[in-house]
Amino acid sequence: MNRTMILAAAATLLTAPMAFADSHAATPSGDAEAGEAAFRQCIACHVVVDAEGETLAGRNARTGPNLYRISGRTAGTVEDFRYSGSMVEAGEAGLVWDEETFVAYVQDPTGFLREFLDDSGARGSMSFRVRSEEDAADLYAYLASLAPAEE
Repeated sequence: MNRTMILAAAATLLTAPMAFADSHAATPSGDAEAGEAAFRQCIACHVVVDAEGETLAGRNARTGPNLYRISGRTAGTVEDFRYSGSMVEAGEAGLVWDEETFVAYVQDPTGFLREFLDDSGARGSMSFRVRSEEDAADLYAYLASLAPAEE
């Protein structure tokens, strides 16, 4: 019985760091407050509207998709939004928005899609580029702060 308890304790200790790493990885690295300021560049096209219809950020723009709960969302899946064929294809190929993919995409939307899809003809609809990786990470942190985790 002592051996079983020791093995169980060892298993718990060995998996605890991995559980912490997984939960820590989901925490955005950027500064949400700086991201709020940076989001002013995005409001011409994007809005953040929650499930109850409350506008959390932006001015109800509709050129780009609603960014509410973007974290963990499959690309190209906001209902009633008309995405480029390449964005829909990327979502079908498994593109899910997390900090890494979001930061890379907003810095070079077309380049990101071309690389992700391995298709030199891929194109997205977003022409704007966030200038720095830090600003992109801050934007992601801000958007993540506006939406509670899925239950």
